[in-house]
Amino acid sequence: MSKRDYYEILGVSKNSDKAEIKKAYRKIAVKYHPDKNPGDKEAEEKFKEAAEAYEVLSNDDKRAKYDRFGHSAFDGASGFGDGGGMSMDDIFSHFGDIFGGFGFGGFGGSSSAGRRQRVNKGTNLRIKVKLSLKDILNGTTKKIKVKKYLACSHCGGTGAENSEVDTCQTCHGSGQVIRVQNTFLGQMQTSSTCPSCHGQGTVIKKKCSYCHGEGVIQGEEIVKVNVPSGVAEGMQMKIAGKGNAARRGGVNGDLIVIFEEEEHPELIRDENDLLYNLFISFPEAALGTSVEVPTIESNVKIKIQPGIQSGKILRLRGKGLPSYGSYGKGDILVKVNVWVPKNLDKDEKRILEKLSASPNFTPKPEADEKSFFDKVKDMF
Repeated sequence: MSKRDYYEILGVSKNSDKAEIKKAYRKIAVKYHPDKNPGDKEAEEKFKEAAEAYEVLSNDDKRAKYDRFGHSAFDGASGFGDGGGMSMDDIFSHFGDIFGGFGFGGFGGSSSAGRRQRVNKGTNLRIKVKLSLKDILNGTTKKIKVKKYLACSHCGGTGAENSEVDTCQTCHGSGQVIRVQNTFLGQMQTSSTCPSCHGQGTVIKKKCSYCHGEGVIQGEEIVKVNVPSGVAEGMQMKIAGKGNAARRGGVNGDLIVIFEEEEHPELIRDENDLLYNLFISFPEAALGTSVEVPTIESNVKIKIQPGIQSGKILRLRGKGLPSYGSYGKGDILVKVNVWVPKNLDKDEKRILEKLSASPNFTPKPEADEKSFFDKVKDMF
């Protein structure tokens, strides 16, 4: 099933600023909040759908990617991006500024957000991975050593010696302190993180001697990155759960892989096409010749027709790069440059002076030859 447009979900235009987007999201979130619509699966899905749209459109980088690539920028199957597939816990933890201070007890039930224990979330990590054009052509697998926080093996990440913890007496294990007040709209309740257990719902009896109660230690891990073909400079891949471990249990952060493209010694990338500057001598241009042109994996021989003009663009179809997430490949565009020697000896000058008198050496551009600007358009 295809996803709806994020702007359509929030009912805003593509030119809307962050304040308008936040206001639109807040309105939808309140309307479809689970506490206001208990047991209504359709309302819950709309609530999640709006949260996913807001997560992308409220972030400048994600919004730019979405405007350019659409939902394919956050293809969950490939791990790209950070959008999509948000759980209810993700929504409440990500957007506390939207929901914070607003309970829904006056609508006939206590807030489910208020009953949640705080789930620690490890921080995300970002690494850069360099790719050659060959890597981008075929796809590849990279093994990267990542320095990160790991769950303490001695205490199992709990931070407690022998994993011994007690239920917090302040919040009675809920992780939240709830306050109810009467308003002209009815009862409204607000919740805040428990100051005693910091939202954990438990307190440690004795801190772990290895991690000193943190639940994490510094270490490193070898992470395998499966790079699909057709990626481009600046694209990002999210590897869920491979970021820093969370303090005292919880959910690991994610590893964000940013791709960098290594410069090729001869080929220049232009989206999915590759550009190559070919230099030939004047006699080769006049008489014709065969030359080798580099591609990503090997050289190919091409024929130069007699009388070829400098600036001519030759196209090697299908020899470029694939498009990420779709079929087909770009081309290699070979620009022919006729090399004019700068220093001539007496014999060479005499030969050229004799040839210059020949009618064949008088410039006679053909009417159907493209202008310089047309050729530039073809290249790009």
